[in-house]
Amino acid sequence: MGSAVDIGSRAMLRKHGLEDKRDYTTVEAPFPTMKAMLKEKKADLIPSVPPFSFDPELKQASRVLFDSKAAIGVSQFIIWAARQSFIDKNRAAMVDFMEDMLRIERWFMDPKNHDEVMKIAAKVTKAPPERFGWLFTKQDYYRNPDMLPNLDALQSNINTTHELGFIKAPLDVKKYTDLSLAKEAAARLK
Repeated sequence: MGSAVDIGSRAMLRKHGLEDKRDYTTVEAPFPTMKAMLKEKKADLIPSVPPFSFDPELKQASRVLFDSKAAIGVSQFIIWAARQSFIDKNRAAMVDFMEDMLRIERWFMDPKNHDEVMKIAAKVTKAPPERFGWLFTKQDYYRNPDMLPNLDALQSNINTTHELGFIKAPLDVKKYTDLSLAKEAAARLK
């Protein structure tokens, strides 16, 4: 509860006049169990994310009602955060870290490395490599090539999270944002 898929689901249900605890009951479950819950009629609606959403059996047993973009617009829930005192003390190492992360992300996103990426995912998950044809492609989630968050989307998502009662008050993300580490790291790679 309170995850990106939960926020999207609740926001869409609210848009259609449905409220949690009044009109429906939310049941928490791990993504791998959701297909069975839907097929066994233990749930009427489930969120689905890659790789589970590519499951042919799930596709046959269900239909897409909406996606997160229809529910909340562009989403930006995942960010990195650090206290200013930590950044000040470790700035050089943090920029080096961001440069390393940019190199890694760009390597994974490069289509010429896709076969190797699928093998790495298979090794980590102990699943066959062919299950990861979607990974780091246009079927996967968007990633900014300079690892910069979409601050307008983040603000909108925080506002929605507040409206749904998950946080007590919204906050102005731009007031607390410093993208200089990522920008400095990206500039090194130009």
